[in-house]
Amino acid sequence: MTASPFATLDDLDVDNRRVLVRVDFNVPLTGDGQVRDDTRIRGALPTLTTLRERGAKLVVCSHLGRPKGKVVPSLSLEPVGARLAELLSVDVKLADEVVGDGVTKLVTDARAGEVVLLENLRFSPGETSNDPKLAQALAALADAYVCDAFGACHRAHASVVGVPQLVGERAAGRLLEAELRSLSRLVTAPQRPFVAIVGGAKVSDKLGVLMALVERLAAGDTVVIGGAMANTFLAASGRELGASLMERERQNDARIVMTKAAARDIRVILPTDLLVGEGIDAPNARLHDVLAAPLGDAEMALDIGPATAKRCAAAIADAAMVLWNGPMGLFENPAFAEGTLAVARAVADCPGYCVVGGGDSVAAVSQSGVADRIDHVSTGGGASLEFIEGKTLPGVAALHRTQD
Repeated sequence: MTASPFATLDDLDVDNRRVLVRVDFNVPLTGDGQVRDDTRIRGALPTLTTLRERGAKLVVCSHLGRPKGKVVPSLSLEPVGARLAELLSVDVKLADEVVGDGVTKLVTDARAGEVVLLENLRFSPGETSNDPKLAQALAALADAYVCDAFGACHRAHASVVGVPQLVGERAAGRLLEAELRSLSRLVTAPQRPFVAIVGGAKVSDKLGVLMALVERLAAGDTVVIGGAMANTFLAASGRELGASLMERERQNDARIVMTKAAARDIRVILPTDLLVGEGIDAPNARLHDVLAAPLGDAEMALDIGPATAKRCAAAIADAAMVLWNGPMGLFENPAFAEGTLAVARAVADCPGYCVVGGGDSVAAVSQSGVADRIDHVSTGGGASLEFIEGKTLPGVAALHRTQD
């Protein structure tokens, strides 16, 4: 068996030692500042529980939102710490800053099994710029470093790449292990037929992975394209879509994707019927046949229609392996959520190996009550796409044993 390129929790001696754990607690909050969805917090529990049971002094750190290097009270990790305390059934001490004398004292005074949560890493401008001074200050809090923040591993930030280069003992957490194992299976051992479902707003956000997929997939495999990005593909095919969101400058890219897919006998499923409305806040949807007529000037395509959902479900039902990233429509508006929910149910019913990633896709499987029937629900949208695309994730590379 090939040795893992990085250490895991099983390789660390953490008894009575300070362990800095980089997690991804970038969770949605309600209007009154409470955690709306604790999926990412729950995802870190196996790692945090294992380390606590082994006597570690936990120093937990994460970013939340985009405060751009400034202290933004509404983005404090205080509500996250409160929810973490509930889930762990232990007191969580929240530092009032990222690093500093107060933080050092909190960590120094911590006992085995106790948890200190640093304030939002992105309150410090040095986090996103990978400032060596911030990395050194964070590393000084740790005897060992564990990365369990797959969703941040595609970012070369101080807590993700700077710290592990300064801490002698470093390892991947349970969540990161599971992410890499599941996604590697898609890349290195794909099963046929393979169905890739790619949705979301912009072709530009997903072009890299679309190009990688059509070059890696084989005859008989399928790519389903939904969401507003499907509008760009439909427009590239000559359809008139009224006021629908699209990237006109990406139409040629869409044609290239379709041409490459056709040359390799890879089926591309685009919407043949749509649910449309006049504006994203439209309370009701009108069913539109893409092939029959153009959309009205004020109308927007906001979801796939039932016939398209049925075609997608049929392809998914026959799949040996499924990758889904991105919604089929304007999922946040209930009038245009059914296409995404239909895909979620179809993926759950698929007997093949299925991986779901991306915020709205994950929300859809959760809202549909089928998350426990998905083989792997990824916590990293952008990171999972870059991994599938074949890019090296800086946060993963920083853990490699060869760095020693």
